[in-house]
Amino acid sequence: MASIGRTLLLLLPILCLCVATSFGACSQARRERKAAEVSDGPTASPSQTDGSCGCSSSPAPSPSTSEPNPDDFPNLKQYYAYLVIQRFKQTITCDPDGVTATWVGYRPCTYRGFYCETPPDSPETPTVASVDFNGFRLCAPTVAGFVDQLPDLALFHANSNNFSGPIPDLTGLRYLYELDVSNNIHSGPFPAAVLPLSNLVFLDLRYNLFAGTVPASIFFLDLDVLFLNNNNFNQQLPANLGSSPVAYLTLANNGFTGSLPRSIFNASRTLVEVLFLNNKLSGCLPYEIGTLSTATVFDVGSNQFTGPIPWSFGCLLQVEQLNLAGNLLYGEVPDVVCRLAKDGNLANLSLSGNYFTSVGHSCWELIKRKVLDVRQNCIPWFPEQRRPVECWRFLWHRKFCPLFHYIPCSLPKCAPKPAAPPPPGYMTYKALHQPPRN
Repeated sequence: MASIGRTLLLLLPILCLCVATSFGACSQARRERKAAEVSDGPTASPSQTDGSCGCSSSPAPSPSTSEPNPDDFPNLKQYYAYLVIQRFKQTITCDPDGVTATWVGYRPCTYRGFYCETPPDSPETPTVASVDFNGFRLCAPTVAGFVDQLPDLALFHANSNNFSGPIPDLTGLRYLYELDVSNNIHSGPFPAAVLPLSNLVFLDLRYNLFAGTVPASIFFLDLDVLFLNNNNFNQQLPANLGSSPVAYLTLANNGFTGSLPRSIFNASRTLVEVLFLNNKLSGCLPYEIGTLSTATVFDVGSNQFTGPIPWSFGCLLQVEQLNLAGNLLYGEVPDVVCRLAKDGNLANLSLSGNYFTSVGHSCWELIKRKVLDVRQNCIPWFPEQRRPVECWRFLWHRKFCPLFHYIPCSLPKCAPKPAAPPPPGYMTYKALHQPPRN
């Protein structure tokens, strides 16, 4: 027994050292796992049956894969905008510039093409207020379910994409004041959904496939810009056309028929640029055109207007571009019209492709300066005129347009004013240039 006791006494220090070492290792393992949890999140612990020191815990849960919730966003409006954008993103079939790759994360105000402001009813809640997709070349079968589901939208510009289908009901967009869906492949009738938009001031539908009639009520909207050119509209111009307060109007390259409404007189102080060219308009030019005191561009080229030029055109003192080419006009080019180059701002007068037989005295100087183009008319001894037989056939037919000598303004009687600076680019003529979509 004495020997056994001595043996136990000798082994006791060794056993204590083992226990202390094991406890230290376990404590060290705990410390290491705690440090890892702080820096990287919870980690899996070894099992009590894996031969370790037994310092184990239950396995950590896997990362969450649930949808984002409103708390992830700056405010509830941006959360709902995120949902709308992501749904629309799933419908996009082409994106050559990788725009939609930026539509990720919980900050939709940072997505390319989206801009945020605070709406009037929520001055401390910024949300998507503008969408500018101009030139993005995106493809989608429709914008319904997208643009109409952003209730605080004030501006939607989508020029030069490949969006199709009709324009959705936009009556829920109470702040919308600019709508540009030009140069797409939208189709169907005129989008009547824009008519109730009382704040709308800019409407651009050009270069699409809209067809049929344009509702007369569009000319009662308080618009500044109305671009309808290069569609398939085919009707008589509404009689109330002049009721519109629009400053820039393009109806070019459609199939409009009938005469130019005399109500254009009502736009005498608002209309700045107007393009009617390349339609099927006919009849006599109304003398009321001469009352357009603010007009700088008036273009009715390539139609079927007939008759002489009313002398009231001599009152267009602000006009810089006057295009009457490619019609069935005849008679003398009034001297009072050619004097606009001296008394007003006239820089270009296009009368080619008509049936004029003479020009006023002041017109000769404009021809020399190449301000006036009278090629392909019936003016004797002038170069590049129509064949005599062609002129005779036209002039032989009975004419029904009266010559209006009425001049509804006081023409300048003083010395010619200094030459105006070169004219800037014209907003309506720029609207006739189609940018690429592909």
